[in-house]
Amino acid sequence: MTVWLNHLIKLLSLINYLKMSEQEKPTEEIIFDAAQKVFVLKGFDGARMQEIAEEAGINKALLHYYYRTKEKLFRAIFERVLGYVIPKVLAFVESDETFFSKIEFFVHTYVELLLKNPYIPNFILSELNRNPNNIADMLGSLIVKNDAFAKFSKLINTEIEKGTIRPIQPEHLIVNMISLCIFPFPARPIFQSVFFKNDKDKYQEFLKTRKNEVTSFIINAIKAEKL
Repeated sequence: MTVWLNHLIKLLSLINYLKMSEQEKPTEEIIFDAAQKVFVLKGFDGARMQEIAEEAGINKALLHYYYRTKEKLFRAIFERVLGYVIPKVLAFVESDETFFSKIEFFVHTYVELLLKNPYIPNFILSELNRNPNNIADMLGSLIVKNDAFAKFSKLINTEIEKGTIRPIQPEHLIVNMISLCIFPFPARPIFQSVFFKNDKDKYQEFLKTRKNEVTSFIINAIKAEKL
């Protein structure tokens, strides 16, 4: 009985700690978490600032104090998400792992990012039509800041010289990888209807299998032929 009570006390203490941690979270962090939930459920175009405020448990006036528009809020989330992922990928790129392991890591990380944030591709496409300079500046600043393109290009050219992969322009390889990862997400309404009879669960499973399929496709396409 005493042991059971001790476990119960510890459990209640943990629950109280978690509640306190949630209450003590910075308002901006709470807004980010709420906005991401709403964006996932409604998409960028369908999300409303009022819904985000309600999900965050704050009033709309306070939300507007932090972010005047939905676009500015999304940009902050977008930069935070990519600001976390890009350094993570680059750290692996600069590791001692094999080149093909790095390709696999890049593709898996990118697809996983889109699975968790499926609203990102549509936002980018929308911004490309509405304000192409804005999205170019946003992405460009993150890439330049981390020197991402230069580092990946150097890696590709090194592997070409070693004979690991066939000659290919770094720009082509990078665009091919990103395109193969991204396209099934904004094209979901078409593919889900045509190939999966609008079965959302089956299409979600299909998206998960893209990690291995794209990895294999890219590696087989660039691997140098052994004489």
